[in-house]
Parts: sequence; structure tokens; C-alpha cells
Amino acid sequence: MTTHTSSALRFSTADFPEAKRLDMWRELYGRGIANCDIEPINDIPFRADVEFSLLPDVTIAAGSRTPATYNVTRELAGRGKDIVALSILRSGAATATQFDRELVGGVGSANVLLSEHPSTSTMLSHGSFVTLALARSSLSALVPNLADAAGRSIRSDNPALRLLIRYLDAVQAGTEFETHAIARTVSTHILDLAALAREYQNARGLHRTILPIDLSEAKARGMGFVVSEGVRGDLTWADWLRRRYPEARSAA
Repeated sequence: MTTHTSSALRFSTADFPEAKRLDMWRELYGRGIANCDIEPINDIPFRADVEFSLLPDVTIAAGSRTPATYNVTRELAGRGKDIVALSILRSGAATATQFDRELVGGVGSANVLLSEHPSTSTMLSHGSFVTLALARSSLSALVPNLADAAGRSIRSDNPALRLLIRYLDAVQAGTEFETHAIARTVSTHILDLAALAREYQNARGLHRTILPIDLSEAKARGMGFVVSEGVRGDLTWADWLRRRYPEARSAA
């Protein structure tokens, strides 16, 4: 039923008897892992598979599924861990709802959901996804106003989200993490990129972001980014860069 290394677990409905696939997936995945009720939305035979990569403060869930609704009720939300889910649509069509906000994005977009609040996620066609379960305590240290991000979408043209997707592809292409130090470093990179994706704002056609690279504010502006004071509490962009990446130097 499962295959695993020290850092990965894989589940698939193909491993279950066909007549029992939906019931067993509801029990194993729906109630045992995701804390949700699962309801197919058409007569297509139900199929799903997911592989989990386990990292410190981060779990990567990547897989595919046929059309279905995944409903986190108030009762089931109370069972959840204190995590932030960043769900990226890789193919197909999907919607999500939390806090009475319907989130509709295309391939390459992401939804931010809080596990302790009710939500509904619907795969409208056969599609694939990558969902990050991020420890809220770790992400909150990078995004002070994290609650404002919940129940909202991140657009597919967000450059930090694009970079995160490419990084996740590289991580998933590996077999396993050889040491805890490597796993911790990968986890830190994922949390950083998720935080950057949240910081990126699109207002009046101008993009605002902060970048963990060796750039002066002048060069950042020259690349087309709007660098604002106080993007992270009372820190300027340059202050945050120096604190988060002390080894970085301000280039002229």
C-alpha cells in the first residue's frame, strides 16, 4: 500500500480493491491525514495518489486526483495541526473557499488556507497539485501579518511563487535527504520563498517584493521592483536583507 524512504511516503487508490477505493481513501487520506470529507462530483471512477516528503516544519504533498470536493468542516478543522497550507495547482481546474471567499486561480497559482478553520477545496477536472503544510510558528516569524494571507490566492505571475515551484520540482526529483542538516536547509529555503510569495504585492500595476539576494535598493528598482519602506514591520528592505542574510553585501 505504501512505499517509503526516511523522508517520503506514497499512497494511491490503485493499491486498493476497486470496489472499496473511495471508502478506503476517505478513511486513510480524508480522516487519517487531511481531516476532510471527500465527495466525488461526477461519475468518473475515483482516483487519487499523493506522495509526501517530510521535512522539518514543512511537508510537501504532491499528487493527482479526479474531480472531487474536499470539505474541512468546523469539527474536522478542530483536529488539525497549527499549519498553513499553501496549495499550488499544477494542472487541471480547481477552486477553494475559506472565510466566505471563493478562490479561483489557474495553473501555477496558489491558495493559502489555515488548517484550524473550515474550508472547501474542489478539483473540477482531473488535475495535479503540490500542497505545502508549513508550520505556522515558523512562517509567522517571517510574515508577521500572516492571518491577513489566509483565505487568499497568490497569482501565477508572482515571481517568488514561480521560483518556489521550480525549487520544489528540484527537491522532488531527488531521492531522499542524506542528513538532517540538508533537510533543514531545504525546509528553510521553502519557508523563505513562501514568505516572499506572500510579501509580493500587485497594486496599480506595480510589483513590490523583497529579494534574498545581493542587490542594493537602487539595483532592485532598476530591475523593475518597487522597494518600499516598512515592508516587514518597521524594517526597510535593506535592513531585512541584512538581518535575514547577514552574509549578503549591499552591491553598488
